[in-house]
Amino acid sequence: MSNSSSLNQFLLLAFVDTRELQLLHFFLFLGIYLAALLGNGLIITAVACDHRLHTPMYFFLLNLSLLDLGAISTTVPKSMANSLWDTRAISYSGCAAQVFLILFFLTAEYALLTVMAYDRFIAICRPLHYGMLMDSRACVKMAAAAWASGFLSALLHTGNTFSIPLCQGNAVEQFFCEIPQILKLSCSGSYLREAGVLVIGICLFFGCFIFIVVSYVQIFSAVLRIPSEQGQHKAFSMCLPHLAVVSLFVITAMFVYLKPPSLSSPSLDLVVAVLYAVVPPAVNPLIYSMRNKELKDALKKLIQLVLFQQQ
Repeated sequence: MSNSSSLNQFLLLAFVDTRELQLLHFFLFLGIYLAALLGNGLIITAVACDHRLHTPMYFFLLNLSLLDLGAISTTVPKSMANSLWDTRAISYSGCAAQVFLILFFLTAEYALLTVMAYDRFIAICRPLHYGMLMDSRACVKMAAAAWASGFLSALLHTGNTFSIPLCQGNAVEQFFCEIPQILKLSCSGSYLREAGVLVIGICLFFGCFIFIVVSYVQIFSAVLRIPSEQGQHKAFSMCLPHLAVVSLFVITAMFVYLKPPSLSSPSLDLVVAVLYAVVPPAVNPLIYSMRNKELKDALKKLIQLVLFQQQ
C-alpha cells in the first residue's frame, strides 16, 4: 500500500501497447497539436493586427484561443512524449501541475463562454445599449474575471485533491492527470472533502449553463422577429459558432463528471477525455471562422501578407 507522501510518480494510461501504434498515436496527436497551434495562432494574430476586429466579440475570441492553446499544451505534449519514449511515467509534481493547469484553462474557458453568451445577448437583444454595456473597460474586467475564476478554482481543487491520502497505487486510468482518476486512488472515505468541493463546482457549472440557455432563448426569440432574412442570417452567423462550442464543451464535461459508475471504463473515459481536452482546441478556430466573413477576410489577408513577405 502506498500513500501520497511516498509517491514520487504516477503511471498514465497508455493509448496502445505496440510500438507501431505508439508511433501512430504520436503522429496523430502531433497533427492535432500543430493544427491547434496554427488555427489559434492565426486567430490571435488576426484579431491583434486587424483594427476591424477590435470589438468585444473578437477580444473574447482572442482570449478563448489563448485558453485553448494552454489547455491542449497541458495534456498533448506529455502524451506524445510518453508514446515516443515508450513510457507511462509522470512525476508527482508534473501530475499536480497538469491537474492545476487543465482545471485553470478549462474553467476559465467555460467562464469566458458564459461571458460571450452575455455579449451576444446584449448585441442582439439590447443593441442600443451595447456600446455602453460592452465598452473596453467592461470587456477587460469580464475577461479578467474569467481568468481569475479559473485560477481560483484550479487552486482550490488541486490543493484539495493532493492533500488527500492515496493508498490505491499510482496507476491513473487516463492519458493525463485529472481529478476523478486521482480520487480513485484515494483511501476509503478520504475523498469526501474533494467530492464536496466538486459538488459546489458542479452547481456553479449549472448556474452558468442555465444563464447561457436563458440568454439563447431570448436571442433566438429576438432573431426570429427580425423582418429581413439577411438580418436573421447575420445574427445566426454570430451565435451558432459559439453555441456549437458551448454544446461540445458542456456535453463532454457533463459526461465526465456526472456519468454513473456503471458506465465507466478506461476506453470510454479515454475517448471522452480526448473529446473535451484535445478536440475542442483544434476545431474551435474552424468553427468560429467557418461562418464569419469578417474573420475569414482577416485571416485571408494575414496569410496573403505572410506569403508576400516570403517571396
